[in-house]
Amino acid sequence: MSDVPLILSKVVFPGAEEPDTMPLYLDVDEWTELAIESDRSEGKTPPPTPLRISHRNAAPMVTGRRSLTVPRGERVSLATYYNAFPASYWRRWSVLDGVVLEVDTDGVGDIVVYRSNARGIVQTVATRHVDGPSSARFDLSFDNFLDGGWYWFDLVARSGELHLTRAAWTAPEGSTARTAGSLSISVTTLNRTAYCLALLRSLSTDEDLLDGVHEITVVDQGTQLLRDEPGFDEVQQVLGTRLRVIEQKNVGGSGGFSRGMLEAIDQDGPEHVMLLDDDVVVDPEGIRRAHVFATLCRKPTIVGGHMFDMYDKTKLHAFAEGIDRWNFLWGPITPGRHNLTSMNLRQTRWMHRRFDVDYNGWWMSVIPVSLIRQIGLSLPVFIKWDDAEYSLRAKAHGVSTVTLPGASVWHVSWVDKDDSRDWQAFYHARNRLVVALLHSPFPGGGRLTTSNMASDMRHLLTLDYFTVHLRLAAYESVLAGPGRLHGELETRLPRIKESGKEFRETRLIRAIEEFEAFPSTDSSSGALSYGARPEGRNGWAKWLLPVLRWHWFSKVPDSAQHHPDAHVPHGSPWWTFAMRNSLIISNAEGSGVTWHVRDRAKFRSMLVSSIRHNRRMRREWASLSEQYRSALGDITGPEQWRRTLGVATPAERADGRDR
Repeated sequence: MSDVPLILSKVVFPGAEEPDTMPLYLDVDEWTELAIESDRSEGKTPPPTPLRISHRNAAPMVTGRRSLTVPRGERVSLATYYNAFPASYWRRWSVLDGVVLEVDTDGVGDIVVYRSNARGIVQTVATRHVDGPSSARFDLSFDNFLDGGWYWFDLVARSGELHLTRAAWTAPEGSTARTAGSLSISVTTLNRTAYCLALLRSLSTDEDLLDGVHEITVVDQGTQLLRDEPGFDEVQQVLGTRLRVIEQKNVGGSGGFSRGMLEAIDQDGPEHVMLLDDDVVVDPEGIRRAHVFATLCRKPTIVGGHMFDMYDKTKLHAFAEGIDRWNFLWGPITPGRHNLTSMNLRQTRWMHRRFDVDYNGWWMSVIPVSLIRQIGLSLPVFIKWDDAEYSLRAKAHGVSTVTLPGASVWHVSWVDKDDSRDWQAFYHARNRLVVALLHSPFPGGGRLTTSNMASDMRHLLTLDYFTVHLRLAAYESVLAGPGRLHGELETRLPRIKESGKEFRETRLIRAIEEFEAFPSTDSSSGALSYGARPEGRNGWAKWLLPVLRWHWFSKVPDSAQHHPDAHVPHGSPWWTFAMRNSLIISNAEGSGVTWHVRDRAKFRSMLVSSIRHNRRMRREWASLSEQYRSALGDITGPEQWRRTLGVATPAERADGRDR
């Protein structure tokens, strides 16, 4: 047995090139809380509002990747997303019963160790005075972390500067795990060569991470090849035989990640495979932590990381995500878009509770190779819902998913996207239905078909006919049965893009000054009145009936084809512009508008088709569900995926029959 302790989590800091991420690593601010009186009218007490009363620039304190200097008389805290230790997650899922904190310092000062509970209440655990070069060790148990809680430490400089030279959270003596060479990393990329190369370069800088990596597989499905990107040869030289680039046809994210899974199960070395998006920025230490955590889980476990906004780096997209089984819709089960600059860990009490998730996005997810061999590869759905379905399938086999704090990526967030209205609308609708047929516990899929009809109607009333066209195609695909899923990986997207040419609203108009000639689109006469949202079933019925009659019977004036009635900003309440003949609507990223014109014939035929398809879906739910559940093993099995991807088995490769 090695005498070197197993490092669970190193205390690390960002480089000078990443100043915006500092609040995720180091908290140098002083905070207070204002107590808010109870709102007696509602009988509720709002949470205290945190106010920063002192803000200091932490960057000059950081002297290296693992070191910092605390100025004389000052105090800094490591109660942050990246450097606090999420003890409750280790208590719940790992084989460990405690953790050891090791802190090496030079100078005069204090190390103060804290813990929190699930309610965010903080208690002091230990204080150690240090003088000169010192190595402090704290043995910390997991006895009080059943429902939540973290450990962290603060540094207080006394008569001079206090230098932190190294700190780490390590496993107690006697704890072992096989980490060396046991992780394969699989990246799927499509024409994002600069992003992907930057990701590989980042991975190549961390020797401790690479020590645990068996192979990094890049599945390149693009026409702009990674190997042609300037700088690729240098990265290849650094990573050496650890890096392997596989070029294959574009079969979507599910096809790319399935190829990575295939490569992992065909080898003897790796025990886990990490699925990683190509267009992410990572801290390699977060990837290493996720891997170590996965190796120390009591049972095989899927271990995922969080997603931060690449362009607003301390904004956490969601801390935990789940699936509403009744409506069969994914979403955060914690406050979304949380800003850790405005409210860091000590101030965010809900973040101290442990949250158990239904799934983790495949922007970063560690999957046991044994699980892949047991339950198969990804569902062949191109994009959307493949990650959620895999965790639901794993859960049915007794394997949980954990989203581990301190392991994350920075990714372009959804705030500048609305992929429910573009070509991806087909995949949103179809894949949601397929996954519900596989995993919904409710007869008829619960409220899903009703939700689908409501979504179709909303898009029809806002003149979004292309979206409804794709959603209707999704229903037809699902009703045709599971046998079409693999075949549509290559054929469906070209058909979607070709059909979009028939719809006016698919064309993005960037030069909106051409609409300025029409008074109806200026701020005075074209502004939309944000009326009150209809409330309750009766309120919606009273609002909806006259709107439907108008769309069904009212003739579209010729002028609608030549100029819009109004310019609708993105995110406007949809019911406020549901009775317009012609609209220009801003897209999510604010780069242009799409022009929507009312079409009475499309409205009538699509509304009838939506009702007919959804009624049939609900009526045939039981038999459809049986079809999909019976076929699941085949359509996610390695044999079918090999045929789809044209990949030979290891035996065939050895015999020289690789295709």
